[in-house]
Amino acid sequence: MKQTELSRLLSMLATRSADRAVSMIGGFKATLTRADAYRLYGRSNVDRWVTEGLIQTAGTSGKSSKQIFCRTALERVAASSNRVTYTPVAER
Repeated sequence: MKQTELSRLLSMLATRSADRAVSMIGGFKATLTRADAYRLYGRSNVDRWVTEGLIQTAGTSGKSSKQIFCRTALERVAASSNRVTYTPVAER
């Protein structure tokens, strides 16, 4: 196993373990509203992920009909997204 593969696996293990520990003590909500998702991941990213079918809304919340997302689904898509490394249009 190469050092880069080992490093990536250890990083994923640490992230999953930390997520599990925080969720066990109730530190994070399991769902996020659309506004929270926009704040954490950026409006254009969230809208693109929904359009591409990478994430779906988990339903609505309460009387206000706020759309909610599963936090783990958002985190999974955000972690696998490599769009931040793309060259901006202005530089192409």
